[in-house]
Amino acid sequence: MNNEKKQEFTRRVAQANSTEMVIILYDMTLEYIEDAKNSNDFHAAIGHIQGCLRELMASLNCEYEPAPAMKELYRYCIRRVGASEAKNDASILDEVVNVIVPLRDAYDKIKDVNTSGPVMGNSQEVYAGLTYGRNDVTENYVEQSNRGFRA
Repeated sequence: MNNEKKQEFTRRVAQANSTEMVIILYDMTLEYIEDAKNSNDFHAAIGHIQGCLRELMASLNCEYEPAPAMKELYRYCIRRVGASEAKNDASILDEVVNVIVPLRDAYDKIKDVNTSGPVMGNSQEVYAGLTYGRNDVTENYVEQSNRGFRA
């Protein structure tokens, strides 16, 4: 994942509520799958994919449906990612994409129902469009000395 993508994910995380955080994890998983397919560092990308899937699995509240079923889907994906690494075959990751994309789309449809605020308090505020370049819009961050922490 390039630095620009990392910055984008960092910005999104700073402003995301809990539902949007799940969407971000799905997006990161898909981004790392693309990295695995297109990069020379296949094994590092596999590790990142597995980390995202484990985080998704850990975020489930198994007291409610359909969390147990989703946990099994995540376990299946982790097994397929492991098989992809063992066989050094990135095409197996397409099976994971086929599971992740519909889940991501479902969460995207319900994200507006979650009216809770951002998960992170005291994070940077992003103001887009304050600075215009010839062909782009620059995002500016307001720096805070205690970013992310409350004293």
